[in-house]
Amino acid sequence: MTLPKHSHLDARADLNEADVVISGREGEAAGVKAVLVSLQRAWKQMGLARTAATLFRLNQRHGFDCPGCAWPEEPGGRKLAEFCENGAKAVAEEATKRTLDPEFFARHSVADLADRPEYWLSQQGRITHPMVLRPGDTHYRPITWDESYRVIADHLNALDHPDQAVFYTSGRTSNEAAFLYQLLVRSFGTNNLPDCSNMCHESSGTALTESIGIGKGSVSVLDLEHADCILIAGQNPGTNHPRMLSVLEKAKANGAKIIAVNPLPEAGLMRFKDPQKVHGVVGHGVSIADEFVQIRLGGDMALFAGLGRLLLEADEKAGAASSVLDREFIDAHCAGFDEYAAQTRAVDLDTVTEATGVPRAQLERVAQMLIDSERTVFCWAMGLTQHRHAVATIGEATNVLLMRGMIGKPGAGVCPVRGHSNVQGDRTMGIWERMPAAFHDALDARFGITTPRKDGFDTVDAIRAMRDKRAKTFIGMGGNFVSASPDTEVTEAALRGCELTVQISTKLNRSHVVHGRTALILPTLGRTDRDIQLSGKQLVSVEDSMSVVHLSQGRLRPAGDELRSEVAIVCQLARTVLGADHPVPWESFIANYDVIRDAIADVVPGCADYNTKVRQPDGFQLPHPPRDSREFHTATGKANFSVNPLEWVPVPPGRLVLQTLRSHDQYNTTIYGLDDRYRGVKGGRRVVFVNPTDIAALGIHDGARVDLVSEFTGADGTMQERHAKDFLVVPFSTPVGNAAAYYPETNPLVPLDHTAAKSNTPVSKAVVIRLEPAAGTSWDG
Repeated sequence: MTLPKHSHLDARADLNEADVVISGREGEAAGVKAVLVSLQRAWKQMGLARTAATLFRLNQRHGFDCPGCAWPEEPGGRKLAEFCENGAKAVAEEATKRTLDPEFFARHSVADLADRPEYWLSQQGRITHPMVLRPGDTHYRPITWDESYRVIADHLNALDHPDQAVFYTSGRTSNEAAFLYQLLVRSFGTNNLPDCSNMCHESSGTALTESIGIGKGSVSVLDLEHADCILIAGQNPGTNHPRMLSVLEKAKANGAKIIAVNPLPEAGLMRFKDPQKVHGVVGHGVSIADEFVQIRLGGDMALFAGLGRLLLEADEKAGAASSVLDREFIDAHCAGFDEYAAQTRAVDLDTVTEATGVPRAQLERVAQMLIDSERTVFCWAMGLTQHRHAVATIGEATNVLLMRGMIGKPGAGVCPVRGHSNVQGDRTMGIWERMPAAFHDALDARFGITTPRKDGFDTVDAIRAMRDKRAKTFIGMGGNFVSASPDTEVTEAALRGCELTVQISTKLNRSHVVHGRTALILPTLGRTDRDIQLSGKQLVSVEDSMSVVHLSQGRLRPAGDELRSEVAIVCQLARTVLGADHPVPWESFIANYDVIRDAIADVVPGCADYNTKVRQPDGFQLPHPPRDSREFHTATGKANFSVNPLEWVPVPPGRLVLQTLRSHDQYNTTIYGLDDRYRGVKGGRRVVFVNPTDIAALGIHDGARVDLVSEFTGADGTMQERHAKDFLVVPFSTPVGNAAAYYPETNPLVPLDHTAAKSNTPVSKAVVIRLEPAAGTSWDG
C-alpha cells in the first residue's frame, strides 16, 4: 500500500508484518540507547526548541506531570532529567507539532480510517476541532462546541432512564476533571462510571480492601529505598515504570535483596544502566534481581501459599524463641490467622512445584530471604491482577506480609504499581461505580442534590449492557475504550449498537472509528498544554501510585484555538444537560480551578485544606490508616488473613496458556513504534513468544506463521472460540506450556465473560489457546 502524501509516516506505518526482524535481545534496561531513542522520538515529533521546553519541565515541581505511568517522584530535589524513555515518548506524542484538522477528516472517510492500523492513527497528530458523524454520513464533519453539547444533551435527556448512559474515564484525567465528571454523572442520575481501573488494578483494590481495609498501597518511595527485601511479581518495570529502576538501584546500594517473579526474564528485572550516572554510561550498570523466579502463568497463588507453609514450618522449628512470625502484630492487629495457618500447613509442596514450575530448592531460598528481612515490600502489577483467581492471589501475598508484621512499618508494605498516571486519583475523586454511602452523603450535602445509590456498570458490565441494548449512549473521557477492552468483536458491536458515542480526546484512535449511530469527537487539552481561564493560568492536581497528590501545569501553546480543557467540557456539558436551575455552580468551576479544589476538600476524605496542601513543594500524601497507625477499617476492625482454595492454571494437552503484554514501544494502547528491542523484535507486532520445547512438541518451527485460537466454555456450557490471525512464532524463554503476545492485537482472544472472581477484571494473563497454520502456510514450512 502506498501512503498518501499528507501522511507523517514512513512505509512501515501500514505494518507489513512480513518485514518483521527478530534479532538479539538487550540484556539491560535504560542506558545511553534509551537517551538517544528518547531524544530522537522527541525531536521527530516536537522539534528541537519544543523538546527542550518540554522535557526539562517534565515531572518538575513547577512543571507538568508525566501523562504516562503513575510512578511517584522522589521527595526533595529533582534531577535535571526527571523522566524515562517511555515518559519522553508519551510527552512527544502529546506535544507533537502534527495536527489533525477538518481537512484531514474531509480526505479520509471513516471506512478508510477504520482500515488503518492503530499505530498509523495515533501518529497523525493532535485533533484541533470538534467533529461529528451523523447518521448516514461517511466522513466526520466540523461542529461547534455549543451544538456538540446540544447533541449530547438531546440524546441523554431522551433516554428512558439515566442508566441507559455509560460514562467511561481513563487515567489521564486530572483530579479536578474527574471530580466534576462524576458530579455530572451522578447529578444526571446514574453511577455508570466504568474506568480503566476495572481492567487493570481492580483486583488489587478488592483484595486489599478485604485484607487491610483500603484498596491502595501502603508504602512510599523512601520505604522502597530502605527495604531489606523487595519482591516484584508480575511487573515489568523496565518498560512500564522505568523510573522505578533508579529507586531499586538505591535500595540495592542500601543492601536490599530483590526477588523478581515473572514468566519472562525482562531486561529491567535483570540489569539497569542509569544514564545519569557514570557506571550507567561506561560501566555494566546494576544487576537488579538477586533471585529470578520464572513462574508459570497463574501459579502465583500457589507460590505465596508455598512460601507461607515454609514460613510456618520455620517458625515451628525455631520454637518459642522464633522471630519468623510477628506474633505480637498478629495477636494485636489480625483476624483469621488460625484458619489461615491450618489451611497453609496442609499445602502440598509438590503441588506448589507443579503449579508454579519453581524448584523446591529455589522456593526455600526465597522463603529464607523473607525470613532474613526485617523490612519487606511486595510490588506487583497486571501479572497478578488479570487472572481468574487474582483477588485470592493478592490476598495470599498479603498473608505472607501479615505473618511477618510488614504492614504499618517503615520500609515494609504492599505496593500495587499503578499503570496509568492518575488512575488512582480518579478513584479517589469518585470515579467508581460503587462509591460508599458516605461519599454520596458528602456530595449531596455540599451541592444540595440527591445522587443515586444503585451500583452502576463497571467496564465489563457496560459492554454487556451496550451489547444487550440496555445502554444506548457512551461517553468516553480520554482513553481508547475499544482497544483497551476484551473480546474486541463483541466490544465493537456493542459500541456500534449505541445511538450516540462521544470521545473526549487529544489524538485519533480506534475508538473514533468504531462509533454509534451518531458520533462526536471533542478535542481537549493535554497535560503539556497551557490552560487559561477567566481567572488566569490554571493548575490541576494528580495522585501518584503511592497516594501523593501534587500539582501539574502545562506550558505549551495548545494545538488549536478550538481545544477546551476537560474541566470546561464537563462543566459546559453539565449546564446544557442539567439546565440553568441546577444548583451546582458549573461556571465558577470553569473560571477558577481553586473553586473545584475547595469543593473536593469538603467532599473527598483526606483532602481537607486541599488548596493549601497541594501547593506544598512535593504536594501531600493522603491518609492511609494501616500505614499511618496500624488501623484497619475492615468488617473485623483488623487486618484479615485471606483463606481461599488453592487455584492455578493447568495447561491442557496440545495447548498453550497465553498472556497479553506490552511491547517496549507502547504504553497501554498507544503504539509509539514497531520495535521491542528488549525482546529482539523489530518492525512488527504480530509475534507470539513460545518456548522452544513447545515449538518442537507442537511440530512447528521458528518463524512459522500461525493463527491463535482461544478456547473457553461459554455461558451455555458449550465450547467456544475466538481467533487472532497471522502471528510469527518467536522462540523465547517462557515457561513450558506458556506463551506471550502483544495487546491490543490479542484482545480478540479474551472472552468478555473470562473475568476475575469478585473484581470482574478481564483475565488477559491466562487465555488457553491452540496454534493453527496461518492461511497459505503449513507447519512444515
